[in-house]
Amino acid sequence: MKLAFNQATTLENSTLEKDLELCEQQGYDYIEIRTMDKLPEYLETNTMADLKNFFDTHQLKPLALNALVFFNNRDEEGHQEIIQEFKAMLVTAQELNVPYIVAVPLVTKTKFHKQTIQQDCVAVLREMSDLAKASGVKIALEFVGHPECTVNTFGQAYDIIEAVDRENVGVVFDCFHFHAMGSNIADLERAKGDKIFILHMDDTEDYPIGFLTDDDRVWPGHGAIDLETHLKTLRKIGFKGVASVELFRPEYYQMSAEEVIRKAKDTTREVLQAYY
Repeated sequence: MKLAFNQATTLENSTLEKDLELCEQQGYDYIEIRTMDKLPEYLETNTMADLKNFFDTHQLKPLALNALVFFNNRDEEGHQEIIQEFKAMLVTAQELNVPYIVAVPLVTKTKFHKQTIQQDCVAVLREMSDLAKASGVKIALEFVGHPECTVNTFGQAYDIIEAVDRENVGVVFDCFHFHAMGSNIADLERAKGDKIFILHMDDTEDYPIGFLTDDDRVWPGHGAIDLETHLKTLRKIGFKGVASVELFRPEYYQMSAEEVIRKAKDTTREVLQAYY
């Protein structure tokens, strides 16, 4: 299985330029580029042409632009802002030959009925699907395992992309998010492997469902998530995509970026090798 590095893993102790260099050295196949901070920071002293040249001349390739955040259940002004941001991300994706844009649902204290959430997610994802069709870029919906996220289980996310029913719209399967809100493994068992576009590899400390936050993530295989069941099921349903390690551990931000990137690769490979 191909391995990617998500820049959240070195969010506070590295830059895009450094991550590119270290991921290339460590033999990663792909990188997920953080568009809300790391890419703009890079472009302060470099150009998009520089970034394209790196990918053109190295083994490491871009996997995803991460992320278009809070895309659903917005007011009209907010919706138009999201669509304009998505259009700009499409331009970047085409320029760099990035296959996926990750879309993150709204996180809010405002309560919406599930039907309202589904209807709006489907409508917005179809709109973005139409915009992305000519480019070949695909949209990966990432549910977030937190009580305040409007789409917070795998089953809910999969129902949405089934209703969207577009070839270029699928889901991100994040092991942490699946565990954090107690997603049902039966929902993964009924899924189609080719509708899961990206696998986010991670693990977590053993806190109750609903209390977990990104800071609780730990190296894959070093926590409480039943990664064995996740990976066996993914293999059974035919998932053959890329595994991307994504951690937000404050403790790891105190380490050198080189050590984190190496450790992330080694622990992820160790877990994956029994199944892929």
